[in-house]
Amino acid sequence: MQTHNHVHENTKRVRAAILTISDTRTLDTDVSGEHICSLLKAEAHTVTYREITKDDPIEIEAAVRRMVDEKMDVILTTGGTGITKRDVTIETIRPLLDREMVGFGELFRHVSFTDDIGPAAMLSRALAGRIGDTIIFSMPGSRGAVDLAMTRLILPELSHIVWEATR
Repeated sequence: MQTHNHVHENTKRVRAAILTISDTRTLDTDVSGEHICSLLKAEAHTVTYREITKDDPIEIEAAVRRMVDEKMDVILTTGGTGITKRDVTIETIRPLLDREMVGFGELFRHVSFTDDIGPAAMLSRALAGRIGDTIIFSMPGSRGAVDLAMTRLILPELSHIVWEATR
């Protein structure tokens, strides 16, 4: 399979929103959200919003819809992707998607399995897709999972994915 190199599409700087989904984190204790912010800024992307919301479907949906309405290029969520009763991120975000990027979750679990946590990777329900012209990635809440997703999967293709979503 041959890949097409979209060099000019990969240079777009994106407007990003970071949404941490947690009943316990604050901006001071949110190491995963802060790490996402630092990684985006290191790539010269703009972080427009950084918020924390409870593991509550109504609050999560309201925050995501507000960020989409504000024309964010990408929303990066962290937290609430596990299998506990309080993990409702996926059930809340999936119905909002116009298109799901199933490859993200598949690749995230594969890389997590082979390079990081082994069979515990099956507990992850990482998700990505498009809502209108906005891309959304939902990652687990741990800093290690965020680092893996951002550095190995999201950042290398972020500008290209945003370009594809808006053409």
